[in-house]
Amino acid sequence: MRKHLNDGNVVIHPFIVAELALGSLQDRTKTLALLDLLPQMRVAQLNEVRLTIEARSLYSRGIGLTDAHLIASVFINPSTLLWTRDKQLRKVADDLGIHASLA
Repeated sequence: MRKHLNDGNVVIHPFIVAELALGSLQDRTKTLALLDLLPQMRVAQLNEVRLTIEARSLYSRGIGLTDAHLIASVFINPSTLLWTRDKQLRKVADDLGIHASLA
């Protein structure tokens, strides 16, 4: 991960920063400030999310709106892949061919 960060190969979706801000973070102020320094990806509009849900059959797959939003945003950002530790989101991303492995 460090190499990808140092090489400028990591972007973040603002929903992820907001989700993390809702949790208990060690060194909260510093962590959120560092996350805010990452380049943000172009965020899908809600109509694009809805279109993606239908076009990619994301319904009844065990993911929520934030996950669908991340997937739609990946599709509108060419050459962007999704990295996640969430098992269900990873399965869907794998099925769609958009999951990134950091190995």
